[in-house]
Amino acid sequence: MDLEIKGKVAFVGGASSGLGEAVAKQLAEEGVSVFLCARGLEGLERVKRDINKCSQVDVFLLQADLSIPEDVQRVVQETLQKVDHIDILFNNTGGPPSGKFEDTSTEQWDSAYQLLLSSVVNLTKGFLPGMKKQKWGRVIFSTSVTVKQPADNLILSNSLRAAVTGLARTLANEVAAEGVTVNCVLPGYTMTPRIDYLAKRKAELEGITYEQAIEQWTSSIPMRRIGEPHEFAAMVAFLASMHAAYITGQSVAIDGGSVKSLY
Repeated sequence: MDLEIKGKVAFVGGASSGLGEAVAKQLAEEGVSVFLCARGLEGLERVKRDINKCSQVDVFLLQADLSIPEDVQRVVQETLQKVDHIDILFNNTGGPPSGKFEDTSTEQWDSAYQLLLSSVVNLTKGFLPGMKKQKWGRVIFSTSVTVKQPADNLILSNSLRAAVTGLARTLANEVAAEGVTVNCVLPGYTMTPRIDYLAKRKAELEGITYEQAIEQWTSSIPMRRIGEPHEFAAMVAFLASMHAAYITGQSVAIDGGSVKSLY
C-alpha cells in the first residue's frame, strides 16, 4: 500500500534506538524526510547512515535532551529554520525508572513529568501551528499499554503516560476540523533497550532470573512472543498516512493481544 506521504517531513523523538529508530526508518522508507532527535549523537549518526543506505530522503540530526524545556525550544527553532513546517510529529522519549510509589522520590516525580509530559507539550506547541496553517498534520504520541492495563512497579510511567493520553484525546477534538489528527500508539512488550532494563529490574525486585522475567511476560501474551520494533513502526506509519485521515483521538495497542480490556 502506498501511504501517500512521500515528500512529507517528520520530527522523530528518541530516534537513536528502539521504537524511535524503527519509526524513523519506516517513515524514511515511505519517502518522508526526517529530523532525528535524541541525547546520544553516536546513535543518531548510526541511524542516519542506515537510512542513507536505503532511502533518498533528507536526514537531519538534533542532539538534545527533551526533558529540558530549553533544549526543546532550541530544537524546534533549529527545525523551523530548515523547513517551513513539520507534517508528522512522533512524540517519543525514553521511560522513567521503575519502582513502587513508596520508593519513588519527589525528584523522580519531577523528572518523570519533564520527560513524559512537559516534553511532548512543548514539542507539540512548537510544531502544531505549522500544521494548522497548512490544514494537514499528524501528531502521534508514543505511550504504553499500561494506560489501559497498569503494570506493577511502574508507578511513574503508569501515571504520566495516562496524563499524555488525556492530553492527546482532548487535543484531538480541538484540531480535528483543521485537518490535524492526534493519536496514541501503545507498545506492549517490544524488543528494545527499555525492555532489557525492565526485565533486569523485574528480576532484581522479584528475586528471579532475567530469563524468567522475559518468560513471564511472553507467557502472558496471546501470541507468545515479544514484539519487534518494526511491527510498532508500521502502525505509526499508517497513522501518519493519507489513509488514516479519519482516525483521530484513538489509543492503538500494538501488543500481541496482551491487553484484556474491551476498549
